[in-house]
This record gives sequence, structure tokens and C-alpha cells, in this order.
Amino acid sequence: MLIKPQLVLLLMLAGWINRQQQDVIEYLKTENKVLRETIGKKKIILNDARRRRLTVAAKKIGRKALAEVCGLFTPNTLLGWHRKLIAKKYDGSKQRKPGRPGISEELEKLIVKIARQNPGWAI
Repeated sequence: MLIKPQLVLLLMLAGWINRQQQDVIEYLKTENKVLRETIGKKKIILNDARRRRLTVAAKKIGRKALAEVCGLFTPNTLLGWHRKLIAKKYDGSKQRKPGRPGISEELEKLIVKIARQNPGWAI
């Protein structure tokens, strides 16, 4: 167990680190506002790599925090991109082949044998 002076020192250090993080976040918010004012109403076009970086970070933060921080894109837009990228990642449609899968040669021979033994079954 920690001795009281050590505990106080640890709490002071944690508070200082938290304050530093808050200052960095505040700076980034201000920088984003300045950039938004500079960009104006221009449409921002992102490639998939940039969109992916944004959405991964956005997913970690969550919708409520995004509502406070986001300026260029809405939380719904960012999380929608994330859903589409995840769906694209697990989409197996390119691996599928058209048509019904074939049957084994052994099964085919067995079907032909049964059909020859029972000619009355044929349509």
C-alpha cells in the first residue's frame, strides 16, 4: 500500500497529465475551428485511406464525444462511413462463383447407377 505522501504525489501527477491532455484537446478544437473558417463552404473530398483513419478514430471516441468535437463531418457521417468500411471488409461476394456448386464424381456415379436401376422413376 502506498504511503500518504506518495499517494498525494501520484494524484498530483495524474491531475497534471489530465490537464495537459485537456490543453492539447482544446488546442486541437481551436485549430479545427480556424481550418473550418478557412475552408468555408468548400466540399472536402477524402480518399478511402483518409476516410478509414477518421472513422477508426471516430469509432473509438463514440457518438456523444463526436458531437462535441466534430466540425467538418457530422457524427452520423463518420459512423456511417465506418459501417460501410466494415461491411466492405467482410463482404465475400467477390469470392463467390455463379451458379450452383458442383457435386462430387462419386455422388454423380451413384445417382446414375440408381437411375439406371429404376427406369420407372424417369420423368
